[in-house]
Amino acid sequence: MSTRTTPTESGAPAAPADRSWLRDHSELGVSLLLLAIGALVLTDALTMPLDVAQRGPVGPRTVPLAVGTGLLVIAALLAVDVLRGGRGEAEAGEDVDLARPGDRRTVLLLAGVFVGNAVLIEPLGFPVSGALLFWGSAYALGSRHPRRDPLIAAVLSLVTFHVFNNLLGVPLPGGPLMGVL
Repeated sequence: MSTRTTPTESGAPAAPADRSWLRDHSELGVSLLLLAIGALVLTDALTMPLDVAQRGPVGPRTVPLAVGTGLLVIAALLAVDVLRGGRGEAEAGEDVDLARPGDRRTVLLLAGVFVGNAVLIEPLGFPVSGALLFWGSAYALGSRHPRRDPLIAAVLSLVTFHVFNNLLGVPLPGGPLMGVL
């Protein structure tokens, strides 16, 4: 079985043509991801039970339908642009050193904080898990103020809980502090 190759300017055989085409059109992966997420959002919105009483002309399906449709449109426009030869520009920011590898420690710390929040939100409630989320995120991103950071995290968590739970009517788990708040 022979592999088809495309010659380079010097006449020497290069990488297989199929692999080169995929490398040149790698942005299609982003388009496929957007397409999958858009389809998932639309499927979820269309299968959503409508047990909730509607307060006005906009129902609970409106925003998910708009977001899902927008994702599908953006996926299609991106795919067309890539297939016509469009390419994303490389990062040219002056504060980014492209020669250095990514900061895996920060990414892993943030991922751990988010997973911890997901695990702890039910037993501890949002005020406590949210404070841990805000403090852990600040720590992972480099803030090292042991007195100030937990205080700011607690205030942010309580304000967020109050706004969502009491003002917007989005119930968040209160946990053991529900009677106190």
